[in-house]
Amino acid sequence: MAAETIEIDELRDRAEAWLADDPDPTSQDELREVLDRLPASAAELADRFAGPLTFGTAGLRGPLRAGPNGMNLAVVTQAAAGLVGWLAASGATGPLIIGYDARHGSRAFAERTAQVATGAGRPAVLLPRPLPTPVLAYAVRALAGVAGVMVTASHNPPRDNGYKVYLGAQLGGLRGAGAQIVPPADMEIEAAIRAVGPLCKVPLGEPGQVLGNDVVAAYVEEAASVIDPDGPRDLAVAYTPLHGVGASVLTAVFARAGFAVPGVVAEQAEPDPDFPTVAFPNPEEPGATDLLIALAQRTDADIAIANDPDADRCAVAVRDTTLGWRMLRGDEVGVLLADHLIRRGVPGLYATTIVSSSLLRSVCAARGLPYDETLTGFKWIVRAESGDAPLAFGYEEALGYCVAPDHVRDKDGITAALTVAELAAGLKAQGRSLTDRLDELASEFGIYLTDQLSVRVDDLREIAQAMTRIRATTPTNLLGDPVTSVEDLLPASDVVILRTDSARVVIRPSGTEPKLKAYLEVVQPVTDGDLAAARDRATTRVRELRAEIATALGIA
Repeated sequence: MAAETIEIDELRDRAEAWLADDPDPTSQDELREVLDRLPASAAELADRFAGPLTFGTAGLRGPLRAGPNGMNLAVVTQAAAGLVGWLAASGATGPLIIGYDARHGSRAFAERTAQVATGAGRPAVLLPRPLPTPVLAYAVRALAGVAGVMVTASHNPPRDNGYKVYLGAQLGGLRGAGAQIVPPADMEIEAAIRAVGPLCKVPLGEPGQVLGNDVVAAYVEEAASVIDPDGPRDLAVAYTPLHGVGASVLTAVFARAGFAVPGVVAEQAEPDPDFPTVAFPNPEEPGATDLLIALAQRTDADIAIANDPDADRCAVAVRDTTLGWRMLRGDEVGVLLADHLIRRGVPGLYATTIVSSSLLRSVCAARGLPYDETLTGFKWIVRAESGDAPLAFGYEEALGYCVAPDHVRDKDGITAALTVAELAAGLKAQGRSLTDRLDELASEFGIYLTDQLSVRVDDLREIAQAMTRIRATTPTNLLGDPVTSVEDLLPASDVVILRTDSARVVIRPSGTEPKLKAYLEVVQPVTDGDLAAARDRATTRVRELRAEIATALGIA
């Protein structure tokens, strides 16, 4: 018998074993259709059974499809059973809080998670409807949950879904109460998932308690309170939830805080799991905010704001006197928010990540405030440390901001949007704008220009080879200046950081996609108040730095 025939027979046997334990007739039918097309479907079947989705610090995320290498009811049942078993072994008490967005399968996955929890004797509480991820993170703290599950794939394509886990105070500790899991919890939960036996033996209980609107109203009330109640409120805002679940909560928060309700992009106002008006439901992607900018222009808005589909990220667009409307970079919004909170007198620790702009470090040093820099991801940012200082603010360059850590211990695109509006309204009352404030910060600290080199690969070995190459032949000069510092974060993290007196490069594999990323930053002083000349120099130098790093990585 040919080796190829043997391989197909082995795949068929694995698929039949999976079918026998799959609790969902729909995914059973889907997999049987793939089996019926063998041998033509051998490659597809092999991909579905290439291995199980691995539970990591971001939980689970993958395409909606039958088989162990996809998001489906069988995988979710196993994950929920492993999580609930791990919680039981920890001895922690309290309910499991469960939220979900409007993606395909989200509600069914949330309800199955509740049944697995109650079947194991643990109370389960579901949010009342599809809601933003920040509402779930808030509810874990507000309801004293032992843990929380959010069923969402955030800004991934429509074909995906995911499963994020948050810990309550008993297991998360002071800094991790209501925050996403970090090692070793992820590895322990993954081991517990793999130890789950046949799914037909996982007991399913009652559907759990479905909350009323009280938890949403409480979130709205506290979110509205993160800004100064007496500040200016004259501001016209254009907004899009990008077919996600943010609109109803964000507009309620704005109204409760005393702002006019933002104008919402009509074509994207209601949740739609197919995201029909965008190629990719991520406000960072080209074209994703075109309808938002058109609305802002049409209504003469002061600023434009976009949330991603689960509303934990916030993008901001402004009118530029020379460029027209433009999207601010995450680093620009991050430093604007930090500067605003500092000027409001908010005490505590200000934090960002190793791949974000180093401007926040300079601002904190000048203002005499504690600062910390963490690995990428909000699970690390909210656990930032500097003596006994509590976290006041954290951000990451990928449009994530935490402006009220005691409210939501995670990125929150709704309170971030409200705080941006507070800042913009205050500046408008003085005849100024967000871009004016950015110019003032640049005049004080210099131009900190960031960019990113991102390379998608088909073979993950290419990423490993590039990381090996940069470690073996590390550049000694960048942009004509000596490399003054080389920091290798192995074994804790696969990251290499290069610094000169006026540039920084952070190289790492993506944590969620088959990409190699290099985060670039150049710093240029502003001479004689000439911001334009400093920006031109920074733009030229970051372009040159991009080319040098591409060559060093072997991807030029």
